[in-house]
Amino acid sequence: MPALYTRLLGQGARPLRWWGAALVRSAHAQRVPSGDLGRLPGRLRAFVEHGVRLCQPESVHVCDGSEAENVAVLDLLEDEGIIKPLGKYENCWLARTDPKDVARVESKTVIVTETQRDTVPIPAPGATGQLGNWMSPKTFQEAVDNRFPGCMKGRTMYVIPYSMGPIGSPLSKIGVQLTDSPYVVASMRIMTRMGAPVLRTLGEGEFVKCLHSVGRPLPLQEELVNNWPCNPEKTLIAHVPDRREIVSFGSGYGGNSLLGKKCFALRIASRIAKDEGWLAEHMLILGITNPEGQKKYVAAAFPSACGKTNLAMMNPTLPGWRVECVGDDIAWMKFDSDGRLRAINPENGFFGVAPGTSMKTNPNAMHTVQRNTLFTNVGETSEGGVYWEGIDQTLPPGTSITSWLGRPWMPGKMIMHDPFAMRPFFGYNFGRYLEHWLSMEGRRGVRLPKIFHVNWFRKDAAGNFLWPGFGENSRVLDWIFRRVEGEESARETPIGYVPQEGALNLQGLAKVDFQELFSLPKAFWEQEVREVRKYLTEQVSDDLPREVMQELEGLESRVKKM
Repeated sequence: MPALYTRLLGQGARPLRWWGAALVRSAHAQRVPSGDLGRLPGRLRAFVEHGVRLCQPESVHVCDGSEAENVAVLDLLEDEGIIKPLGKYENCWLARTDPKDVARVESKTVIVTETQRDTVPIPAPGATGQLGNWMSPKTFQEAVDNRFPGCMKGRTMYVIPYSMGPIGSPLSKIGVQLTDSPYVVASMRIMTRMGAPVLRTLGEGEFVKCLHSVGRPLPLQEELVNNWPCNPEKTLIAHVPDRREIVSFGSGYGGNSLLGKKCFALRIASRIAKDEGWLAEHMLILGITNPEGQKKYVAAAFPSACGKTNLAMMNPTLPGWRVECVGDDIAWMKFDSDGRLRAINPENGFFGVAPGTSMKTNPNAMHTVQRNTLFTNVGETSEGGVYWEGIDQTLPPGTSITSWLGRPWMPGKMIMHDPFAMRPFFGYNFGRYLEHWLSMEGRRGVRLPKIFHVNWFRKDAAGNFLWPGFGENSRVLDWIFRRVEGEESARETPIGYVPQEGALNLQGLAKVDFQELFSLPKAFWEQEVREVRKYLTEQVSDDLPREVMQELEGLESRVKKM
């Protein structure tokens, strides 16, 4: 998938082995070109030494996160033919992967727990589960033993200490990733706060243990495609929530190899959040200020490729309004001692899917990526720029585009349910996740946020979008802002409250069919509630909280009376 990276322990489980018991050779036999293993905190040193014994790298590099180190890593990647500089921009690079390693691999992404029901709801008889993949500890250990011994031979093991969230923040968590991919090192420096400052903060504290290998030890047994090391036939991305561990093998693609991102920040963190009483969610965070100087924060859950980044980086079209991007993908949220919900973006950069991004849809992103960006699997122009589907950019006469050799595009994907935009990222049983959310209401002294639903994508009979979207979405946020302040500008409907006619500021817009935009076709909603009931009954089954079913029954009753 064309992408870019840029700046802006449980109880009751049987102990698992630490990825494998084979003690191959002493860690002290390894050459350490940077960093002193002897000076690492004891827990971290034990973790690194175990990884060395298992994976058998040629050398070990403890990352300090410095600019000098970053330059050296980028030089190495260029020398190995993995990246090339883009002359049109400042400090921007292009990577092309093996066409077999271009996206997250949901079918090979698993959660390891003692029982299947700890990970996923047991679907109704005859239904195929869609809410995650479970692997038993025994099968997991066999998979590790089949992949990791000797997997880093001839390569350097990089030790990446990183903080998810500002270093030292009470909401932040620390992880350490061992990897044999310099591409991962360069990307983690963009996406996280990493290096020496994290080590100083960690001390002998707890950290999430992350092990990653591209799965291609040296010397190579077969030629690489695009100089990109990967082992797609043996790819596995596994999470062990009880031990706060992540193991990834065979893929260099960011969603599978940058283990601080979805693996830690959502799958493992959602389990930590359940245990500790907070929320780790697939949400953007933005700050919005009205013309009077009042500021509020919005967290929004949209599935991947449904506009989170565009909304988070929006340029409001309403005069006097200002939007600030806190984060475009992940939110960690916790109630403070005063009952106010606080949030951080645990990441430090942006990992975005490129197609559809343009000066029209997201001008802030387009300006941002023109420096300090690592592009992957996008087109390259003859003038040293980038190009992708939907960039909506006129090229100078004579400019040619070099495509990357990827898989053919397959149109017509089926729409599917993605509850809370977390379907691929749940770290535990979705039914229990719902219970965790519902438990927030019972906390003493907390001020719960208001929740709104949006659908930017409704179309008319001719297939045209009813709402212009992008910067015009500020008009919806304006209405939400006023509703939170207590303005009576909504009318009650069978599906909830919607804006009264005239409540949305449509000044300056081309004609918007307000009636059609907020129409409630009975046939559609009858089908919708049937689909929701079928999904919850089949997928969540006995783990569905009673309160959710009661809400659904109420919706069904109201729709029936429409």
